[in-house]
Amino acid sequence: MAEGGCTRQRVIIRSTPPVLLALLNLTIGGRRVAYGSTGAHYTKIVAMDRNFSKIDRLIASIDEALRITTGEAPAPFRQNPAGDITSAELDEQQRRHAAGLMRINHTGEICAQALYAGQAATAHHDATREAMQSAAEEEIDHLSWCEERLKELDSRPSVLNPLWYAGSFAIGAAAGIAGDDWSLGFVKETENQVEAHLEDHLEKLPAGDARSQAILDQMKADEAKHAEMAEDAGARDLPEPIRRAMTFTANIMKSLAYRV
Repeated sequence: MAEGGCTRQRVIIRSTPPVLLALLNLTIGGRRVAYGSTGAHYTKIVAMDRNFSKIDRLIASIDEALRITTGEAPAPFRQNPAGDITSAELDEQQRRHAAGLMRINHTGEICAQALYAGQAATAHHDATREAMQSAAEEEIDHLSWCEERLKELDSRPSVLNPLWYAGSFAIGAAAGIAGDDWSLGFVKETENQVEAHLEDHLEKLPAGDARSQAILDQMKADEAKHAEMAEDAGARDLPEPIRRAMTFTANIMKSLAYRV
């Protein structure tokens, strides 16, 4: 939100080791850093006023890309919907299949982070930028839940995630440059396609994989909400050739991420 010529920016620093606490517990822009303990780490939420240039946002985007694609997912804002649910015992073939599906969904969330980051970096208006950042925060939950489930299935994320992030960021940035209404239209179409593919994955999960199902059910509900948000904010309907190109690209990603 713009206040007195400044952009009110919500800065989130997650999973900060306690050893760094003394270094980060300081005053920034006249505001004290607030933090809360989350076990061995700390979650900090800082409200500050600052004018962010395009270079600032570019540097922040590069930092985010490195953290998202090469490290562990940030701590989620919400509890994992799988909770204490117990899944049936999966045989090796079922485990590998479930892991392949969840790897696709993890890569999809990597792409979502990149798309929103690219769109936020080139958005024309602060309201649109903040909407993108808010949606990205919720997608962090999805990323974290999928990564946790992959570990439970004794598997790992796709090794191609840095490539998918770079391509998705470029697409998001281009959509933002085209205009906020087109950018929102891209969000709407992306979320509609993701919702459809999640429904397909729910049908393909091994029988008894209740933990993966609970995660995908919540993700599907969230994606529908994001599509509705974009629609209410004035999203344009994308031309059919663009929608087909998006589907084609997504199918390539899913085919590769399932395996590698």
